Amino acid sequence: MLLGALDTYVVTSLLRQIVEALQVPLNRLDQVTPVVTGYLLGYVAAMPLLGGASDRFGRKVVLQTCLVGFVAGSAITALAHDIPTLVGGRALQGIAGGALLPVTLALAGDLWSERRRRSTVLGFLGAAQELGSVLGPLYGIGLSALAGWRAVFWVNVPLAVLAAVAVQVGVPRHDRARDEAPKVDVAGGALLAAALGLAVAGLYNPDPRHAVLPPWGVPMLLAAVTALALFFVWESRARTKLLDPAGVHMSQLMAALGTSVTAGAALMVTLVDVDLFSQTLLGRDDAGSVGLLLRFLVALPIGALLGGILAGRLGERGVAAAGMLIAGSGYLLMSHWSLHVLTARYSVGSVSVPKLDTDLAIAGLGLGLVIAPLSATALRVTPAAKHGIASAGVVVARMIGMLLGIAALSAWGLHRFHSLTAHLVLPFPIGRQLGEAARELAEYRQAVFTALLTEYREIFLITSVVCLAGSLMSLAIGTRRR
Repeated sequence: MLLGALDTYVVTSLLRQIVEALQVPLNRLDQVTPVVTGYLLGYVAAMPLLGGASDRFGRKVVLQTCLVGFVAGSAITALAHDIPTLVGGRALQGIAGGALLPVTLALAGDLWSERRRRSTVLGFLGAAQELGSVLGPLYGIGLSALAGWRAVFWVNVPLAVLAAVAVQVGVPRHDRARDEAPKVDVAGGALLAAALGLAVAGLYNPDPRHAVLPPWGVPMLLAAVTALALFFVWESRARTKLLDPAGVHMSQLMAALGTSVTAGAALMVTLVDVDLFSQTLLGRDDAGSVGLLLRFLVALPIGALLGGILAGRLGERGVAAAGMLIAGSGYLLMSHWSLHVLTARYSVGSVSVPKLDTDLAIAGLGLGLVIAPLSATALRVTPAAKHGIASAGVVVARMIGMLLGIAALSAWGLHRFHSLTAHLVLPFPIGRQLGEAARELAEYRQAVFTALLTEYREIFLITSVVCLAGSLMSLAIGTRRR
């Protein structure tokens, strides 16, 4: 799980080096967006199928097969000398990495049946997943500084070999007869992946100056809705379903999946916008931006551990609802950030704490708290034979939130910025006195900074509302029977 999580987040700290190495023009930086979304899209598209395959063919064989694919994708990425090859390698990494998280979560359901112990174990697994968000950018910066960005992907080869040995030794043999296990719904998985891919393509706008959506946006989104409708029609009639509702408490599972979508969207907003806020308004470089994000990233695994422990004692519903509410409070506080946020502090009596540290820690702790309760709910409301696909569903939902979050964020945020700065005219210093030209340039710079600050504040406020919606949805996940 840690191996897959590291590569989910590591690329965010390498984009600048990749742009320079592959000589991507500064006016075509949109070309590197698929480097991020390619991995996530492959990850999400393959996850339901691989989770279902682990139910049928066994956890061990699926994990081993995907580790081989992960090595191949890492090698292609490391050898890439152009953007298409790089995107292809990252997509293969994502497809292979799609099994590492849900199959491990399903193993927790297989090996720990007692509810409280299972929630605690899921908390540790969630912490391992979120630890990747902490270590990924850090080790990406450190290793690339020593040996270049390609080394970050080459190092996956020995790590994956070690993981394969651990799987071979530690994962029990799957002894269920194949005819007793559920079959894999390839058609349903393909339709769901097509709907997601079309939605991401429809929201991706390389020229956001004139409209939120690109010219092909509306047709693509309509095609995504059509593919999603076909998915539901197929699932209602197919003999082999992606998730057979028999024996499943669907209302509670859907509530858990919906909450996971909102948590994923909030997570991606933080990873993208706090980094951009740091670089564009606070003048930080890559390492400095990651340093600011650490407040959030360290709080995530701590929240995941606490969420597992508390869910085992208090029940999943209350912990998940409280976690999303806490996260929403953090984003509401972030929506009041100013250009001087680095020096702003909260004072309660004689105690004074930095505002930025506190706000990011609150948001990270809240999002971490919901990880174990949502996974525990998915395992609780599904039969043991469907644990693989149920666990995949929770992770897929979060990744869908991340994918749609970054796509919608890019489309709306960039369009909003351009609308706020449309009236500005870049000062032309020739023929002006030095003092006058300097004053006009300073006013222009301040106006741009104000537009950026307004954009970020509005995005954080919207994220707070999304978290509130997630908190309300989580109230429907129910509680375990005592």
